[in-house]
Amino acid sequence: MANHKSAIKRIRQTLTRRLRNRYYAKTARNAVRKLRVTTDKTEAVELYKKVSSMLDRLAKKNVIHKNKAGNLKSKLALHVNRLN
Repeated sequence: MANHKSAIKRIRQTLTRRLRNRYYAKTARNAVRKLRVTTDKTEAVELYKKVSSMLDRLAKKNVIHKNKAGNLKSKLALHVNRLN
């Protein structure tokens, strides 16, 4: 166990951030899954806007890598554009 006050605080901060990051990453993954199974064009376009901004925010906060966010957005845009 840590002996310094600063180390104990760092452990608390790390735990809090890890749980927060897990929550946001999981929420984004579920949103991506929901968009992938959507077959309605208008619904998919609206959902794509929300998912896209969510991925950008996660990349900005380093919860996910910026390239991963870009790759996901690209694949989802292809999916939305292929819908009729």
